[in-house]
Amino acid sequence: MLTKRVIPCLDVRNKKVTKGVKFQNNIDLGDPVEMAVAYSDGGCDELVFYDITASAERRPIDIEMVREVARAVRIPFAVGGGIETIEDMRRVLLAGAEKVSVNSLAVRNPQIIADGAKAFGNQCIVLGMDPVKVVGDPRFPSGYEITTRGFRERTGMDALEWAKRAVDLGAGEIVVNSVDADGTRNGFELTLTHMIAINVGVPVVASGGAGTPQHLIDVFQQAEADAAIIASMIHTGEYTIAAIKDELVKAGVPTRMTW
Repeated sequence: MLTKRVIPCLDVRNKKVTKGVKFQNNIDLGDPVEMAVAYSDGGCDELVFYDITASAERRPIDIEMVREVARAVRIPFAVGGGIETIEDMRRVLLAGAEKVSVNSLAVRNPQIIADGAKAFGNQCIVLGMDPVKVVGDPRFPSGYEITTRGFRERTGMDALEWAKRAVDLGAGEIVVNSVDADGTRNGFELTLTHMIAINVGVPVVASGGAGTPQHLIDVFQQAEADAAIIASMIHTGEYTIAAIKDELVKAGVPTRMTW
């Protein structure tokens, strides 16, 4: 059985890691490279970096930050934000990232998924999605609508249908980042995560809402996620990667231990 992955997320703005609630009221927390090293040394399985203002500001991703992280850590990491073209993907991968995450870009231009998968392999292309729960709207059979630009724009796209289409196009991984749960530390969005996990043939990563180790246990055991992204619960120092993984092991979740 494959081990479940624990993945710290570093949202970067103006060269600082930042965190908010539902994409608002962000506060700066520290240097992204220093935090990457700390989490890598602490036993995380992968890392993910989002340059959260690059797309809105219509600028390229901070490629030097990608290079600095690649030099500093020895674990896989994914990068998203400010990626608009195949050449942008190439630059990020050549700078040392293992995966490229596309979100708003893929909604505007789904062909970028297919083009990226053809150029670099499916395993390099991650679809990030920001779904929000909707009630009683027949346009969304799953009960969730895709949003873009940090929840600022509704798309009219059903979340499950978009996930399946992205995999058909070549996405090698799906990150389900719940807008409703983001930063709340009240637990992952289990319903949609499970719905996607049992309907696509690629790894599904849960994101948004992690506050305790039990939340990770729930998303692994109940929603069948392959990985879980965490942020606030470790950024605050309340939990360490080691403590979280100890709880996963106690609960019988297949976990990679490095100590």
